[in-house]
Amino acid sequence: MSILLAVIFFFFVILFACLPFFIIYLISDLFAFLLEKVFAYRKKVIVKNLKQCFPEKSDDEIKNLLPKIYKNLSDNILEGIKAFSMTRWQIKRRHKIINPELVENYYTLGKSIIAVTGHYGNWEWGSLSSGLQTNYNIVALYKPLSNKIIDKFVRWSRARFGTVLGSIGNTSTIFKMFENKTTAFLMAADQSPGKKYQNNAFWIEFLGRDTAFLHGPEKYARAMNYPVVYIDVQRQRRGFYEIELSVLADHPKDLAEGEITARFAKKLESVILKKPSDWLWSHNRWKLTR
Repeated sequence: MSILLAVIFFFFVILFACLPFFIIYLISDLFAFLLEKVFAYRKKVIVKNLKQCFPEKSDDEIKNLLPKIYKNLSDNILEGIKAFSMTRWQIKRRHKIINPELVENYYTLGKSIIAVTGHYGNWEWGSLSSGLQTNYNIVALYKPLSNKIIDKFVRWSRARFGTVLGSIGNTSTIFKMFENKTTAFLMAADQSPGKKYQNNAFWIEFLGRDTAFLHGPEKYARAMNYPVVYIDVQRQRRGFYEIELSVLADHPKDLAEGEITARFAKKLESVILKKPSDWLWSHNRWKLTR
């Protein structure tokens, strides 16, 4: 089965390498329609999350958000496949950091950083664009895929532009490995913690709900005293994104425990409230209770 899935995956990688973006987005429109109307992919989870986070919205308002949410999801999936064949020029043009000087100041001082983001806009291209637009050595923490063949290809593909993918299961080891290199550690910090980590989670009011946040980004920022930078990915138009960087914590060790995570949650919340449809609502974000 794993070989069959790998064959199907590589077929689409090769196909998308040949297709221009406008064709890919026509396919994405169809795929989004199928996800919403035919398969109702995680529709109950999405609607439940929206209603509980936006109790002031009517049923019609929630209904009107759904096509945009599925379109964003579909675009992310297909753009992720297209990423395997994109050139350096395409990545830099379509996933542009508008203020790279913010992190270059830290690089000049020889400081490694932790760069955090959420599953908002196109987060996938960030592991490619970061190394092309900054001088940093890039390490992206990710959850390895169950299919070993595909996982190996994904790691190879990201390494094309110098990015190292590190398993979240080996986070401590990875930070030690790169301790003497000026590195930007990329971490998506809005996932729900797994059950074995829930006792270490930071509980924060987020989108009006008591929410568990991963402790990892703050843990390593405080331990290493690495500045924490937020990556804000905004879609300008289909297939084109601008990334604005901002500092969440300059000297993490000087802050009270939980403060870095609270700042991240507040920043992400402000981004989501401006354009809710670009966040990954299909994730069962609130499966844990305090």
